[in-house]
Amino acid sequence: MIDLGDIRRYHENNRIEAKKSLGGLPHSIWETYSAFANTLGGLILLGVEEYRDKSLHPIDLPDPEGLAARFWSMVNDPAQVSANILTEENVSILPSEGKRIVVIDVPRASRYDRPVYVGGDAGTGTYRRNGEGDYRCTPEEIRAMRRDSAARTQDMRVLEELDASALDGGTLSRFRAGMEVLRPGHPWLALPAGELLGKLGALEGDPAHPTAAGLLMFGRTADIRGEYPDYRLEYRERDENGEEGFSSDDGGWSGNLWDFYLRVYDRLVWDIEDGGEEDGAALRRALREALANCLEHADYYGRRGLSVVKEGRVIRLENPGSFRVDPSAARRGGRSDPRNGALSRMFALAGVGQGSGGGLTGIYQAWARRGWSAPVLKESFGPERVSLCLVMERPARTRAETAEEERQRIVEYLTDAVSASPAALGQALSMGPSRTETRLRELEAQELVIREEDGNVTLRAKPAPEPKPGTDESV
Repeated sequence: MIDLGDIRRYHENNRIEAKKSLGGLPHSIWETYSAFANTLGGLILLGVEEYRDKSLHPIDLPDPEGLAARFWSMVNDPAQVSANILTEENVSILPSEGKRIVVIDVPRASRYDRPVYVGGDAGTGTYRRNGEGDYRCTPEEIRAMRRDSAARTQDMRVLEELDASALDGGTLSRFRAGMEVLRPGHPWLALPAGELLGKLGALEGDPAHPTAAGLLMFGRTADIRGEYPDYRLEYRERDENGEEGFSSDDGGWSGNLWDFYLRVYDRLVWDIEDGGEEDGAALRRALREALANCLEHADYYGRRGLSVVKEGRVIRLENPGSFRVDPSAARRGGRSDPRNGALSRMFALAGVGQGSGGGLTGIYQAWARRGWSAPVLKESFGPERVSLCLVMERPARTRAETAEEERQRIVEYLTDAVSASPAALGQALSMGPSRTETRLRELEAQELVIREEDGNVTLRAKPAPEPKPGTDESV
């Protein structure tokens, strides 16, 4: 929530939309409702005007209760919106600078509810948020949301047009070797190739056909592209001597996920300077987790492919697809929801992914222990894409910030992130735990932030002070 007692400090952005609403409920509210639900969530403020300087100002609404009642009536109408994802707590009438406004807190919709669309037609009524405005989603974006809404993950589909020969025997041997290191004596290790692939979920049926997960993990580029036309894996390494790398299009290797993982992981860790045996092992686990997350959560039907770039002390991992869970929950170590569940289980059998390195939380912790700049996790749309930037060095020293500047950075961060744990907040803003806690206590004393039951902090919806009797303001 934002500080309604000082609303002019905010402006419309990816998470805030202001509407004057003097003529009743504006039709455009439904486009914004759809856009927030399908993107990151956000606040719709009815009875708020945006001035030319972009600042927000409340106005006198003639009937805020009637406006809220009208909204509830329409949001529950399937002909108006495909899903009501709100609870009673999401719609409030609150004071702001002596006025009363309607605040609608639209959460990010569950993947099972997306796409959230308006007007009864997903093709023309599905929106997303981009900066300060809403845009109509492309058919490609709608198809991606519908794929993600299915209970079974994308990679479980059996590809009946292919047979077992589409899977690379050399890759399976390398996978078996990796599994043997982690699970020596595992009964599956003694199985012939076909039976092992069946146990892994890479082959299914009689006669056996590859699953989509099996094709991605053990197939070859040409066959994979038959199912995933835009499939591409790329690794690039840049330093003062130039650039080198490889991609799934190069030929000379399989181009599948397991072989890509083996080749890239070796390149990411070969020059790591251990800060002691335990610290070095934690860092390697974090990098393994980062690479596994990238591979397991990618939407291989998406455009632009998957890329890993190592440039000096900076590693950037990007994959097509959006988050299937709230990003802040993922950073806090919430339950994972991989886009490719069968692939995730295969990686886990070889000791890779599925939280073996502590998930995203483990990555942030490994970076914090070394005092490096906090990892930067971003989600973008049009097309959907997730990126993780890992900087393996301490942040550059600048002039010391004042306490007010640090408090302002926290307010700005919570305006976008809505809610965060103190640890995640400190890591994201490169502030130590003690200083973060001090600034949060100061903001609590100013009634700008509150602590939730789960320990997270959020901006407080603080009304403006009541006017004193007998002053012009009370008239």
